[in-house]
Order: sequence, then C-alpha cells, then structure tokens
Amino acid sequence: MHLDAAIAWLKHAQDVTGNGGVAQTWLVRSRRWAPSYPETTGYIIPTLYRYAAIAGDEDSRVRARRMADWEIDIQLPDGGVLAGALGDSDQPTVFNTGQVIFGWVRAFEEEGDERYRTAAVRASAWLCDIMDEDGCWRKFGSPMTGKQINTYNTRSAWSLARTHQITGETRFLDAAVRNCEWALTQARANGWLDTNCLQDNKQPFTHTIAYAMRGLLEIGVYAGREDFIAAARRIGDAMVAALPADGRLPGRFDEQWRPTVKWSCLTGDCQLGINWGRLFQITGEARYRDATTQILGFVKRTQLLSGEERATVGGIKGSHPLNGGYHPWQYPNWATKFYADALMMDSANRGGPGYVIRKEPAL
Repeated sequence: MHLDAAIAWLKHAQDVTGNGGVAQTWLVRSRRWAPSYPETTGYIIPTLYRYAAIAGDEDSRVRARRMADWEIDIQLPDGGVLAGALGDSDQPTVFNTGQVIFGWVRAFEEEGDERYRTAAVRASAWLCDIMDEDGCWRKFGSPMTGKQINTYNTRSAWSLARTHQITGETRFLDAAVRNCEWALTQARANGWLDTNCLQDNKQPFTHTIAYAMRGLLEIGVYAGREDFIAAARRIGDAMVAALPADGRLPGRFDEQWRPTVKWSCLTGDCQLGINWGRLFQITGEARYRDATTQILGFVKRTQLLSGEERATVGGIKGSHPLNGGYHPWQYPNWATKFYADALMMDSANRGGPGYVIRKEPAL
C-alpha cells in the first residue's frame, strides 16, 4: 500500500512534465509543479527498475527507459549534467552528474543498450578530469548552494565505482577511492564530517549526513577499504543512538551529534533507513534492521494515502511538519524516491518481497 502509493506519486510527477523527466517538487503554497530535475530523475531510474522487478510492473520499466533517454538528450557536450532544475542554470555540477550516472549504469545493466554505458563513461570521465589531485572536487560545485567543497560528494564518487563495474576502467575506481580518502581528512574522531551541508556546515541536514555515509560505505565495500566502512559505521551508529522511540529523528545535528532542530527531514530519515539496512546486510546486526523499521514507521505516518489534492497523495514532504527547515511547504521528488527504496530495503531484510540484490544495492 505505502510503496505502491509512492511509486504512483513518482509516475504522476513524471507525467506532469511532458518531457520524460520528473518534476523537481510540488510547491504547496503556489499549487504548482517545478520543472524536471535532471539530478534526481537520474537516481529515480534504479528505483523504478527495482519496483518493476518486484511488482512485475512493465510500466515502471518503460518509464525508467524514458528517463534515461531524456538524460542523454540533455547531457552537456563535456559529459556533465546541469545544475538545478531545467532553466535554473546552463552549467554542469559535480553532484548532479554523479547522481545521473546511477541511472545510466542501471539502464545499461537492464537494457544492454550501449548508449547508456557511453553516457555514463562520458560523465565519469568529466568527473575524473575536474577532480583535484587529493581527491577533492573544488570546481563545479552547485550554484544553488554556494558551497564548492562538499564531503557528501562521496555519493558522487560512488557513481564512479558503479561505472567501473560496467567498464573495468581502473581510473574510475581510483578516483572514487581518492575522494573517500579526502573525505576522511574532514572527519572528527566521533565520525562527524566537516563541510557536509547544503547551507550550514556547523549543523548539517540528516540528508547530507546520509549521502556522505552511503558513499563511504558502498565504496568501502566495493574497494575492500575497511577504513571507509568503519567511518560510515561511526556515522550510522551515532544516528541510531539519536533515534527516538517514535522514530521522529531531528533534521540537523552538530559536531557532537546533538540535534539542533525539532523538525524532521523526511528525506534524511528515509536515507538513513536505507543505510542502516545496508549495515544489517553487511554486519548481520539486527539493531540496524530494527532502526530501519522504526524510522519508517514514523515516515509512514506522514504519508497521505488519500485526499483531494492528487499532487500530495502518496508523496513525502521535505520536512515534518510541513513548514520545517528542509524544503518547507514542498514535496521534493527525492523524498519519495528514497522512501520507496527504504520500504523495499526493509521488506527484503525481513524476508518479504523487496529489492533484488544485483550488482548494486538499493540506491
């Protein structure tokens, strides 16, 4: 019920654009959809392929292909991907490029179409070309955030490892590892990472905390780097320790892992649920699986399963309450994407139908 409603919302968010991409967000106050968003359309692609396999839903597969084709149509000549939603910028940016690579790699694995591998390779080569020697990306940061250096770009680095999986090109994996090595120079002894927020590096969102954790974890597993896995686990453990009994996790944390706000970032909640689910798969420790179920119990209570406003039924808000500090008064598409992934992760980890482990875990 919850998963089907979330997927239906993502399909609707694609339909309203008319171009194959997925609308960035539903703006509650102005009652309108924002334009298609290349970054998140890219990583919605694996979600729809996964759901197609679980539910036998051919429509999701068709939609995923349409998204991947649209991303090829708008890929920049240098291989990069546009910052922001369509019309926001004419410049490429690191993070968005990395997230679209996930979609192209998965589309290639599913369809065997060389166009998708070629697009992923072009984008990955651009990311490698603009990376500094120490593994940090200091150029082509998002003009939407005004921050050029981000430790959450480990999630972009993970996309390079995914391209390595379908090409075997060592350059891509080497660059992914270098970025994680740089990220660890930003880590405190307790696992907290500097330069890890869209807005305020002193109190990052759980959204970007989870991004950075996931990149470290997955590159650590793929490259056999226990130090990356240990760093990710320190973050995951700190978040488990902070999780209230009702699952309503605060949306920002300081360098001592103390919450600084009362509202919850629903996107970050879902991402952490996925990350804990992966830690359960890696370690076998049930506490991680239980944390996923616990936080999803809270997010489920915020999801509308019926109502007169089609744009809100099945979707997930940026914040709870709606006026909280992360995308207030909005339903950003990536919140629903990560929610769907987390639901499939939780189901799989409890022996029910869930995402099928292929060459990559849930995105």
